[in-house]
Amino acid sequence: MVCVNVKMKYSGSPLKRTAVELWLDENDQHVGPVATDRTGKACFEQLSGSGKVFVEGVERYHGQLNGLIDIELRNLTETGNSSEGAASVSTSGSTAYPGMTTRKVYVDKREVLTDSEGYLVDPADWSENFVREQAEVENLKLTKEHWEVIRFQRDWYDVHGTQASVRDMVKHFRSLWDNTRGSSHALHQLFPRGGPQKQGNRLAGLLRAKGEF
Repeated sequence: MVCVNVKMKYSGSPLKRTAVELWLDENDQHVGPVATDRTGKACFEQLSGSGKVFVEGVERYHGQLNGLIDIELRNLTETGNSSEGAASVSTSGSTAYPGMTTRKVYVDKREVLTDSEGYLVDPADWSENFVREQAEVENLKLTKEHWEVIRFQRDWYDVHGTQASVRDMVKHFRSLWDNTRGSSHALHQLFPRGGPQKQGNRLAGLLRAKGEF
């Protein structure tokens, strides 16, 4: 039996209902797709040899197909080993209300609405290109560190159902980077317009953190 275990790289949370497909090298046979269960696993019986594992149509592994194969993803749309990207799961549904002041951001040649500060009206409109366009609006030059924070914020929301606090972020990034780069001061320098809990949340496509209203 072959089981493919799919989870988020930074939070370790399982990716449920995710399509997994095997391509066997010997005869180019395609098996699946099979959706992952609540633990993030998709299992295939009576298979042996070598082959490829595709997750949501993207090749993630090539080698011996036996036992448990762990696959960690930054998101479901990333390709290759790009350092960019963020978790794909977030809240959705319009937050618009009568008389709300909105702004338009053009993402992939379509209009995406934000409120007057840059928070998405519908978080389901989030994409990596939204991050790039909104960052340009806010005169923020994105770096690898910005993407790391955005990934963490979206992963955290996926697991906990609420935005990460600055304390949560400091604890994580001091461990991931070092005490200086992961400090509250350094994180606020990365996101000068309100810090990671405001500007970071905006770019991550999340709603306002408690206390911002």
